[in-house]
Amino acid sequence: MCWPSRCSSDSPLSSDTEPYGCPKVTWLHPSSSSSETEPCQRPQVTLFDLILGEDWQPSEKKSSRHQLPDIDEMLTETSVTYPSTSLDFCENGGTWEKDGCICPEQWKGLRCTIVNFCKNSTYDNFHFGIITVGKYGPSIEKCESNTANAGFPKATRFCNMTVYGDIILENASKVNCDQTLESLAAQVENITENSLEISSETLLLTSDANMLTAQDISFATTVVQQIFNTSRNAVPEAKKIAVATVSQLLDAKEDVFQAAGSFGSLTTELENYSLSLMNESLFYPNIAIQSVALPTEDTPQPVTVLFSVQRGANDILDSQQTYIEINEKELKPEDKTELQILINTTQSTNGKFGFVLYQNNKFFQSKTFTIRSNFSQRVVACKFSDGEEVPNVSVEMIFKPKYNESQFQLHSYACVFWDITKDDWDTYGCQKKPNNNSQFLGCQCNHTTSFAALMSFDYNYSYPDSLDIISKIGCGLSIAALAITIIFQIVTRKLRKTSVTWVFVSLCTSMLIFNILFLFGIENSNKNSNRSSEDDNVIPQHDINPPENHTCTVMTVLLHYFLLVTLTWTCLNAVQLCFLLLRAMKPLPPHFTLFLFLMGWGIPAIIVSLTVGIIYPLKGALGYRQEIICWLAVPEDGNYLESPWLWSFILPATIILITNAVIFIIITVKVLWGRNENLQSTKKSSVMKKILSMLSIVVVFGFTWILGYLMLIDDHNVKIIFNYLFCIFNTTQGLQIFVLYTVRTKVFQNKASDIFNSMSSTIGRIKMPSPTKISLHSEVYEMIRSLPNRIECFRLLEQSPTIEETFLSESDQSNSRY
Repeated sequence: MCWPSRCSSDSPLSSDTEPYGCPKVTWLHPSSSSSETEPCQRPQVTLFDLILGEDWQPSEKKSSRHQLPDIDEMLTETSVTYPSTSLDFCENGGTWEKDGCICPEQWKGLRCTIVNFCKNSTYDNFHFGIITVGKYGPSIEKCESNTANAGFPKATRFCNMTVYGDIILENASKVNCDQTLESLAAQVENITENSLEISSETLLLTSDANMLTAQDISFATTVVQQIFNTSRNAVPEAKKIAVATVSQLLDAKEDVFQAAGSFGSLTTELENYSLSLMNESLFYPNIAIQSVALPTEDTPQPVTVLFSVQRGANDILDSQQTYIEINEKELKPEDKTELQILINTTQSTNGKFGFVLYQNNKFFQSKTFTIRSNFSQRVVACKFSDGEEVPNVSVEMIFKPKYNESQFQLHSYACVFWDITKDDWDTYGCQKKPNNNSQFLGCQCNHTTSFAALMSFDYNYSYPDSLDIISKIGCGLSIAALAITIIFQIVTRKLRKTSVTWVFVSLCTSMLIFNILFLFGIENSNKNSNRSSEDDNVIPQHDINPPENHTCTVMTVLLHYFLLVTLTWTCLNAVQLCFLLLRAMKPLPPHFTLFLFLMGWGIPAIIVSLTVGIIYPLKGALGYRQEIICWLAVPEDGNYLESPWLWSFILPATIILITNAVIFIIITVKVLWGRNENLQSTKKSSVMKKILSMLSIVVVFGFTWILGYLMLIDDHNVKIIFNYLFCIFNTTQGLQIFVLYTVRTKVFQNKASDIFNSMSSTIGRIKMPSPTKISLHSEVYEMIRSLPNRIECFRLLEQSPTIEETFLSESDQSNSRY
């Protein structure tokens, strides 16, 4: 159940008075589904991954429906059995993990069907969009350009939930457009007298996290840090508001925090503040503060404190996710446990533990451990008795890593603590401790400071999908078919007396090379580069270990080039066909073929060279290609305007397909289905043969690539259908060309007939050594001998004297018909 049973209805800044706490532990974890570590496997990549730039992440269904809570679902949520498949189970953008659905912050529940937001609203001429429960929403109206706070929202409004589960909107608060965070930071000397006013203004000015700059965060940090400073004597309500401000700051962008500097003083003040709560707690979407006061009597028996964090419906913190138990003898993880810490120590007088749980690690900017992913990184901190060190302490911890098991696999982890003096992670006093449950990572330390489990992941190369089989079979058939087609087109050119062979051969050649590269070179072969031992407690450099492989970068360049070449040649084939048909097969202009050759092989080279030359110096190899497969990089943050995949592939492909579509319409209207007095054969063509001619043009024009754009449809079932259609039609494009442009020609059929006749004669001259096999030999001989006659009778798509078939089938009698 997701109902917050301990929320106050009268104020959004109320505290929880139940005796819960949280140890000073720091935990970094990615936020996807969990799985056991498995060995690397070969990637199973399908052709449609190239057109869409897929990174094998679970697809998300986007929905803007304001759906009411499902009462039956809420009543049965705790006892439901999760399905074995995520297909259409998680609603409203929820993603499936091993333990269930992880919902966006605006939804919760078993299937992400329970609303967790306030709808669009209006208050006192101010308009507000959707606001997540527990957060302040900025108004659409902004401060005027002539004010000090130009561009900031004029008002904010809080979305609250009552103890009965009702979602309500608080009254809007107007922002002082002439008051800035910088001016508030300059008033820290007056915080003692005006702490509540300054804290409230800071909260309002940080309500729109997307507007915050590094300087804004620094000023806001200065203000809240002084409010928590005990020497300033700020009122308790001002401190509670300051906690809400910290929660809003953690919504700012990661790169803004990297430029804002160190936050060690702020986190220290927050830890000190947690000790003052005395068995109270505060919960906001991005931060939770708890405290527990231990018995005051000295006791010779060890005292244990167990802190647990449970998996929530989404990444918003609430009071039901954490709890503290006293005198538990051992760790006791459950299915939804994300983190547990058991602190074992001899009790001292007036012992207090204060705990701060952060939604992400933005206040902990490490210089040695680089975050390369966009996963949510939680941090939990603990402080004991005003900074006193706990004597004879033993801290046992288990962490349940959360990550996308379809994309990543856990390689190793390090048990570390945050060193205040170094302002970075360290491993002193901590070691790994194996546990019986393989889903959890174990750590043990001999001191009470901030701890973390820094996890290092490898990419998961397995892609178990039937589309992979289709891709391999289709590419294999196309490779063989294209090789035969190229040889046939070149060898029989004089016999067929056609003038379009070399343009067509160029298309087949580029397509053949691309299929070979795709089939044998799409995977990143360097799967396990230098890695530290899993038993060593060594801080990894990155949370994700990308396979460094220059060969993969070269392969990406080749795949990028030859796929663009293939699409370019489909356009040039269209241009030449239009030229020939509309000019009634008159001779082409001088050097026309040479001009096409320069365009077909040169324009893609220019595009690829510019892409590599611009992206590589700025972002390196991984800015150009993906880390899992050797293909163009797709931005994880959704910023496609800076993506090489968009500008150097999708945009050129779109232009080519639009050009081909225009030419196809012209040819269809004016030639295939029109009456051209200069082309007498168009008057005799049957409807079926015109349809077959259109089909041939569709194949050679590359229109099957349009299916890739249809795969962007949001409906999951429709997307699956187009995935299979795209994979089938595009991997077999070479086979289709072979059937329509080689098998259909009389020259090929005659050659095939001669080969079968020769085989029949050869077999007929072979004498069988055993009389008992004569009967069988005769049957085989008669069957093979009849094949040429059957082939002569089985003339698929017999040529008709139509102008379009001169190009499409390249008949040996083409010129004599015009």
